[in-house]
Amino acid sequence: MTQPHFAHTLARMVLALALTGAAPVCSAVDTFTATTGAEKPAKGKKAKAGKAPKMPNDKSGSENRAERDKRLLRECKGRPNAGACEGYAN
Repeated sequence: MTQPHFAHTLARMVLALALTGAAPVCSAVDTFTATTGAEKPAKGKKAKAGKAPKMPNDKSGSENRAERDKRLLRECKGRPNAGACEGYAN
């Protein structure tokens, strides 16, 4: 391999890496942290499993099922049996 060809190829590779924003190959050295071995992992501690959120009970004074049935029977008289009135219309 001739020296001018090698320099040209090297320059093209460096320019391509710079334009694409690729991290250099030696970046793993920057993130490495050495430990002395004195730190020991905690024994018996497990990660807590997340609990499913509970649905809040609606205690805002809204109607219960029996009250809703009575209201729909009253409101749906003479209407077509469709939508909210399905099953409640005459």
